[in-house]
Amino acid sequence: MRVTQFFLPTSKETPAEAQIVSHRLMLRAGLVRQQSAGIYAWLPLGFRVLKKIEQIVREEQNAAGALEMLMPTIQSAELWRESGRYDDYGKEMLRITDRHERELLYGPTNEEMITDIVRHYVKSYRALPLNLYHIQWKFRDEVRPRFGVMRGREFLMKDAYSFDLDFESARRAYNKMFVAYLRTYARMGLKAIPMRADSGAIGGDLSHEFIILAETGESAVFCHRDWLKLDLLNEQAANDAERAALVERLTGLYAATDEKHDAATCPVPADQLMTARGIEVGLTTWPSRWAATASASADWSAPSSRPATTTPASSGRSRWRRSTSR
Repeated sequence: MRVTQFFLPTSKETPAEAQIVSHRLMLRAGLVRQQSAGIYAWLPLGFRVLKKIEQIVREEQNAAGALEMLMPTIQSAELWRESGRYDDYGKEMLRITDRHERELLYGPTNEEMITDIVRHYVKSYRALPLNLYHIQWKFRDEVRPRFGVMRGREFLMKDAYSFDLDFESARRAYNKMFVAYLRTYARMGLKAIPMRADSGAIGGDLSHEFIILAETGESAVFCHRDWLKLDLLNEQAANDAERAALVERLTGLYAATDEKHDAATCPVPADQLMTARGIEVGLTTWPSRWAATASASADWSAPSSRPATTTPASSGRSRWRRSTSR
């Protein structure tokens, strides 16, 4: 298509609301247009970029054995009451009542819905392990939307959920997602550093935040300088043993946010420790409290005394808003 036929509304003026360089350039280049606080329309050029990023995410998820599906943005409040998170989630959740007085919500995440789907259709342990993901719009009513699409209220998010018979299987699923995330960001030209994290509202015993180093980051991060030398696309991770070894090696390389960093106990020599700012672009969590929800509601017919484990093993927030993004 010729440029004269393309819709590319560029601007010479710097919008007053744009606080950081990436936000200013995206607005001036005609990639996005702000419709209201934290909500953006993706214009043709920006939408092309968004779809290319989405395709990289999709290819790496498929390569990790995850199956793509699509869940609706509107969810039933009853599912969230069953999990106990309807009231706990707070004001970030957009709650809706339809014309029949049914309580609904605009999904901020999909643990409840995916667990409900699997407990209704998976009747035997032979159907496990299972890893399902989708790429869908989410809404979280941020108190103070800022930095353009980096911290918006509506955003495109990939979230994946693995269902496993035991913790060993769940750990293998976790390692697959861990490596898939590193490869995804590396293919985008980004250096994402996994750091131990709290699981928050998602729940779980083991979590890693994937953090991109950026001057505009909201968190202080501390990591070994060897992280900058890694070529993650050339690391060997073709099977479970290689993935486990890679995850063990990378998680053994020091990296921590300011919340987890303790200068007194940090094992890295001062000349090898790098301090910077960072932005979270993804999250992996294993295992999760969703195990109880799934196993109590379905007869898995498993030859094991241990319950099936439902792992939002990549309740992974690989979002465009944070790939330049969260």
